[in-house]
Amino acid sequence: MYSSPTLSRYIGRQFIVWFCLLMVILLAIVLLLDTVELLRRAGSKPNVTFGLVVQMALLKLPEIGQQIFPFVILFAGMFTFWRLTRSAELVVARAVGVSAWQFLMPVMFAAAAIGVVKVTLINPVGAVFVAKYEQMQDRYLKLQSSTLNISRSGLWLRQTNENEQYFIHSELVNPVTFELSNVIVFLFDADQNYLGRIDAPSAVLRDRKWELQDAILNRAKKDPELLDTYTIPTELDMATIEESFAPPETISFWELPRFINTLETTGFPAVRHRLHYQSLLAQPFLFLAMVLFAAAFSLRLPRRGGTMAMVTGGVLTGFVLFVMTDVVRTFGMSETIPIIMAAWSPAGISLLLGTAALLHLEDG
Repeated sequence: MYSSPTLSRYIGRQFIVWFCLLMVILLAIVLLLDTVELLRRAGSKPNVTFGLVVQMALLKLPEIGQQIFPFVILFAGMFTFWRLTRSAELVVARAVGVSAWQFLMPVMFAAAAIGVVKVTLINPVGAVFVAKYEQMQDRYLKLQSSTLNISRSGLWLRQTNENEQYFIHSELVNPVTFELSNVIVFLFDADQNYLGRIDAPSAVLRDRKWELQDAILNRAKKDPELLDTYTIPTELDMATIEESFAPPETISFWELPRFINTLETTGFPAVRHRLHYQSLLAQPFLFLAMVLFAAAFSLRLPRRGGTMAMVTGGVLTGFVLFVMTDVVRTFGMSETIPIIMAAWSPAGISLLLGTAALLHLEDG
């Protein structure tokens, strides 16, 4: 068996060039479509300018870009092998004893490297962009003024109205009833001047207001006041609070383990974040499977059909993979199946199917 480092570098370089070219084209299309959609949503909001819309579209771009990575890997591999097969370069390589698996190695190595870079570098940068996009969307499009933050010291909630601002802290949260324990509320006026604080052993969200039981109100230059119930009006409800938690896409790959631990310590489930973290770990293996599918579709193209057959096969493969991943993730989110299985089964099944298809079609 003969293997040339020069040939490996050449094939790997071809794949990377196709990958970059396809990624740029698809990102440009995604940016255009997102800009149009954001312009539609901002049509009834005169304070949202065109420059702001473009900025939001650019901030959202990394989120969509990370989702299309597997499909770009698939089509880049298909075009690479298609070009090398049509130009008879792979025919010559086989004539000197290079097997299909040998000239697949540089492409698989490049795909795995792209997966590692995507998870360890692109994802953390993209998380910052997506978090900023979420903030701008809440501020300019959804017109929301409440924010929720989970830290190691518990839950922090900022609530504002026309005259006062409330910073609510709780050490523990019941995720079923959303009852807060060991509550401290810091009071500020509209100009950020400190007014006082409220201490209460518990607080419950009822009918768009927080009810603090057995509260102690401490105001500046006044004696503490004991109140059976102290209410704070709020625009929040249970559904809004649940949606306010930082989605896993806005958290860096490196920060996810700590954030998951913080969520669970605070009392909230972290199924979404665990599933997202495991899915990120599985992505390099999913990219390897995409290379195997690409080889199965395009290596023997001159003897089995034309370009249309290759494109159709690739589109169908991408569609089936997308549906399978979405269905399995849904099962994982509902905890019908273990999170590890939900995150790793799309990559594992794809890897096995791609290997089986290539072994069936190739003789060495």
